[in-house]
Amino acid sequence: MVSALYPGSFDPVTRGHLDLVERALPLFAHLTVAVAINSQKRPTFTTEERVEMLREVLPDSDKLSVVTFSGLVVDFCRQQNITAILRGVRTVSDFESEYQMALTNRHLEPSIETVFVMPSAQYSYVSSSLIREVVRNGGDVSSFLPPTVEQRLRDRLLHAES
Repeated sequence: MVSALYPGSFDPVTRGHLDLVERALPLFAHLTVAVAINSQKRPTFTTEERVEMLREVLPDSDKLSVVTFSGLVVDFCRQQNITAILRGVRTVSDFESEYQMALTNRHLEPSIETVFVMPSAQYSYVSSSLIREVVRNGGDVSSFLPPTVEQRLRDRLLHAES
């Protein structure tokens, strides 16, 4: 069976991310959730904090691991003998950008396939940036985040503004 990589910033990890992992686990022999290190972005949480949160909320499974990576996704896949990239597609605009990225990755490494998975309808409009904005404005995000992640996000965003 095929091993897959689920790359992302996971800043923070949402129930939508967890939904995608649950949907993907039966499809692959192994799923690697990879937190991207991107020096161009200013994340809310450090790479180490994002990895820690993922490990706290993901199911305990021999078929699942959490790592960090930098650089091109296809290069990391090659190094790890991973032959599929998992991507979530929530909206048409998501599909357009993900499709462009998938075609670029296919050009760079034709042996690696991109697999698109749609989230459950209840998470189809949720994004980490939207959740951060709701928290900054005092809104309820409990249906979108695991409780430990919600508490960390509130502590980080509300403490930073105090």
